Amino acid sequence: MLSAQRIDDNPCRPRHFKPPPCAPVVADPATAQLLETTRTRLLLAASLFSLVFLVVIGRLIDVVEMPSAAAEPRLAHAKLVTPPPPPRPDIVDRNGTLLATNLDSPALYVDSKRMLQAGENPDEATQLINKALPDLAPAEIRAKLISGRSFAYLKRSLTPHQEYAVNNLGIPGIEFSPAERRIYPLGDLAAHTVGYCNVDNIGEAGIERGINPLLKDKDHTGPVTLALDARVQFILKDELHHVMDQFEAKGAAGIIMNVNTGEIVAMASLPDFDPNHPPSTNPKTATVEDNERIFNKITSGEYELGSVFKIFNTAMALDSGVATMTSSYDARNPIEIGRFTIEDYHGKHRWLTVPEIFAYSSNIGSARMAVAAGADRQRGFLDRLGLLSPSPIELDKVEVARPHYPAVWRPVNVMTIAFGHGIAVTPLHMITATAAMINGGILHPPTMFKVADGAKVPGVRVISAKTSDQMRKLFRLVVEGGTAKLAEAPGYVVGGKTGTAEKNIHGHYEEKKLVSSFMGAFPINNPQYAIFTLVDEPHGNKESHGYATAGWTVVPATSRIIERIAPLLGVAPQDENSPDVKQALQIESLIGKKLEYN
Repeated sequence: MLSAQRIDDNPCRPRHFKPPPCAPVVADPATAQLLETTRTRLLLAASLFSLVFLVVIGRLIDVVEMPSAAAEPRLAHAKLVTPPPPPRPDIVDRNGTLLATNLDSPALYVDSKRMLQAGENPDEATQLINKALPDLAPAEIRAKLISGRSFAYLKRSLTPHQEYAVNNLGIPGIEFSPAERRIYPLGDLAAHTVGYCNVDNIGEAGIERGINPLLKDKDHTGPVTLALDARVQFILKDELHHVMDQFEAKGAAGIIMNVNTGEIVAMASLPDFDPNHPPSTNPKTATVEDNERIFNKITSGEYELGSVFKIFNTAMALDSGVATMTSSYDARNPIEIGRFTIEDYHGKHRWLTVPEIFAYSSNIGSARMAVAAGADRQRGFLDRLGLLSPSPIELDKVEVARPHYPAVWRPVNVMTIAFGHGIAVTPLHMITATAAMINGGILHPPTMFKVADGAKVPGVRVISAKTSDQMRKLFRLVVEGGTAKLAEAPGYVVGGKTGTAEKNIHGHYEEKKLVSSFMGAFPINNPQYAIFTLVDEPHGNKESHGYATAGWTVVPATSRIIERIAPLLGVAPQDENSPDVKQALQIESLIGKKLEYN
């Protein structure tokens, strides 16, 4: 290793590094003057740097030892220099259409200390700022300008026009801080599915809230791709709006699902909102209209859905062996049980076979079928379908309602639940369980996210393939000769089940307030998509002959929806009268018979 001394070969310099000059050097007067000037400049520079250093140290002491009353605004300043949180990923539909993204949108704040020190007049500054930002209250602006704080937000998420207008004012102490704003390019198209973020870009509803935990995953990259198809979503909303207007309804909702994957390709709840300007959720300021618009009927609405529930009652009886397609039940007279009377809306007043009970939507026949199955079997079957617990969907639990059903399953409950009374579930429950009834018997969890081609889809068998085949035939029967004739969409072999129920308001059924719904699927000979539509408190009109039931409201709407979305979803039309289709949907016990629905 070389020593320090060996790096200097000057023979005149001693090895202890205190070199006296080998010979005296005499400077001329000009050189001496130059050296003196240089020394003076160095001293001045050193003094200046020392002064700056002392100012910085003093400022740090001021920040650290400031009184608690001033801590908050100064801490707010400190937040501006901390690393920004990870940006929220874009949200796109299954085809890559942008549904949510971030745009630069700076925040405006005031350093009132600086402004006052600069001699600005708070009243004049208030007028100027209010002219540039008329949505701000002058009193609120002035209070912040004279607060004496070094940081106070005046407005979050400025538009470029607003930023330009304020910047041109040139008021000392009025500053901008960088920020991003969540933007929804398609507005209210998928409001309840996508949801929205608050001013701090934290998800407050929909999938935006559902993916909040995702932001903690550093391995996540790229956009969040939903199963939703924006084109299909537009059509669903368009037809639901039409139904609401046509029947002067309070609201409407619809959901479309791929029965083989559980993907939700469209979901709408009306009335809705623009996520760029969401309604208030503050209990102190939110109006009734705000609450109605923010409420998602598909995942949060619990409804006694009426006769669509006969889908599960019939499947239970067939799959358990309690009934067959040729079994018949006495539907001649109403059933009297305690203070309740169970009767049919379109009574045939005779014994009915299982297909007839389903097609005519007989409450009496369904109740007798349920009694034959028993309470334990009924409750166990509904539990297996997920109808007694919150639906497993990628939304925050506050947006997913828990079903309501009897704590004790009494005989009267067995009967009423058979036709959809006494149990309340969400439309999401309804479509998820129904998909399993017609797709071959496999219950797939619903998902908001796109399933990759070829990916393995989770699922559990809940009924046999044979029972599922029978249910498809019954679905088609309802459209061909039962309560849903107006659901026909030529070429797409529609099947389904109607339901019209009186609303249960605080334990009392309101005869004039109906929830009319239709559970449809297509093509029912080889089901690919299920569609559930609901209209809340419709009113009959001249076109419906005064009826507000499902067969006159959401059933025709579903037909129009299917005709419009099937080509977009790649479902090819087929000859409904072809031997293959006829054979796949033929019910042997009804060969040569014709249903007469009045």
